[in-house]
Amino acid sequence: MNQTWWKEAVVYQVYWRSFYDTNGDGYGDLKGVIEKLDYIKRLGVDVIWLNPCYESPDRDNGYDISDYYGVMEKAGNIDIWEELLKEVHDRGMKLIMDLVVNHTSDQHPWFQESRSSKDNPKRDWYIWKDPVDGKEPNNWRSYFTPSTWELDKKTNQYYFHSFAVEQPDLNWKNEEVREEIYRMMRYWLDKGIDGFRMDVINLLAKIEDYPNAAKPEHINYLGNNPGIHEYLQEMHEKVLRHYDIFTVGEIPFVTPEDGLLYVGEDRKELHTLFHFQVADDMPSWDMLRYKEIQQTWYDGLFGKGWNSQFLNNHDHTRQVTRYGNDKEYRIESAKLLGTMVHTMPGMPYIFQGEEIGMTGVRFSSIEDYNDIAMKNKYKELVENGGDPEKVFESLLPLSRDNSRTPMQWNDSGHAGFTTGTPWIKLNPNYKEINVEAALKDPHSVFYYYQKLIQLRKEHPVMVYGNFTDFSKGHETIYAYTRELENETWLIVLNHSDENGQFEIPNDLSDKKMKPILHNYDTMMIDDHKIELKPHEAMILELQLKE
Repeated sequence: MNQTWWKEAVVYQVYWRSFYDTNGDGYGDLKGVIEKLDYIKRLGVDVIWLNPCYESPDRDNGYDISDYYGVMEKAGNIDIWEELLKEVHDRGMKLIMDLVVNHTSDQHPWFQESRSSKDNPKRDWYIWKDPVDGKEPNNWRSYFTPSTWELDKKTNQYYFHSFAVEQPDLNWKNEEVREEIYRMMRYWLDKGIDGFRMDVINLLAKIEDYPNAAKPEHINYLGNNPGIHEYLQEMHEKVLRHYDIFTVGEIPFVTPEDGLLYVGEDRKELHTLFHFQVADDMPSWDMLRYKEIQQTWYDGLFGKGWNSQFLNNHDHTRQVTRYGNDKEYRIESAKLLGTMVHTMPGMPYIFQGEEIGMTGVRFSSIEDYNDIAMKNKYKELVENGGDPEKVFESLLPLSRDNSRTPMQWNDSGHAGFTTGTPWIKLNPNYKEINVEAALKDPHSVFYYYQKLIQLRKEHPVMVYGNFTDFSKGHETIYAYTRELENETWLIVLNHSDENGQFEIPNDLSDKKMKPILHNYDTMMIDDHKIELKPHEAMILELQLKE
């Protein structure tokens, strides 16, 4: 297996609009990221992933780009961005940018030209189709709306959008489009960034002829289509291979078999990927399903390609709320989930605030939410006869805004995030859960994460070690080893509000167990079993008994 700097890295995701506001307009900004870099560095991470800060009308929080070369006013300007890059590098960290090239904003000059007339030179830069029987060209659904098609009345043709109406998809079959995207990528790479997180990168290729779907509600027909690997191999050949960078693709609807086609080290496409078999297939915690997912991805990728580990991000509810216990066992649960993510095979990601155990939020009205996906779904369901209150309740658990509330820096007004009115309401528990309190408490989630990251730097077994599950079939306990050369670690997790017990298997009974990291003050281990408290997590080094 090739050893590389990026395999050994821990990534910290900065959702800048919710991170820290320096000018009082209620939005976090790039200056705010600069001011808090020492905090990020203190945690010990290697790479910062910055969500999109490009010029944008901001209909989908920056994922609708109107100028790939500009920086939106809410975030700052290009000079501040360049200062950020320098300050990140000066601290020995790296910066990766979001690459959003499946679609642009409908305000992008390319689309404005494309929609101006059927014979405009940029008409073919986007996907246009005639009506079929006076209606949409097919029955496909988009992520955010009931149809992937929007009628442009001026030319009486429909344009294609995988997401919001304001986010038309680029036509990657057009070579001019691809070359323009590659030129833009080189622009940012030549400025010195260290790679890209590639937004829905497997959606670039579309099914030829756009046939109707048998089950249009299952939108996996939007991704992994013929031609995608040729596009990514061309991107690698023309751009990526010329830089010492790290790439991670956001790749929905993917299995381990498909995943290897994107990240196989012999494929010359991407370095690693986000798959969504956990985030999309597990609305709430399901230990047996989680073990199955981890095992199949390990079997599919280990030694051949690299995986990513995460349980939350800007699109998914905070992990301690969705997958843990954010009430009586919030601290223990947050540490257990962190232990799991950082000791599984692959690269760990930390979403801002995760490291202090921030929780998901529950607002009282749809008016309090900004998430375009949630608001569109609410509107669609209510217009189709759904009871507004029941629809609202059904959408709450997985709203993307659950994870987008402002970073909780201290217990002062607006959690120290802004002196103005925050763009989205804060989680009211900031009085108890905040960075200032975490840094004062030697037993906080923050310092536990700091230790996890340090262990990864000091012990290659956490990065490159083999993985063996010793708890198959157990519904609450996860126990597995990571083994590299002469070093073996046993990780034992009791993902439950109840006490548990792990019977030490014969394969491990000749080993003594040296504690490495633990989220309680005491542990109960004898020669035959480990007694576990609720949400107890431990990392043990296995050594031969003398």
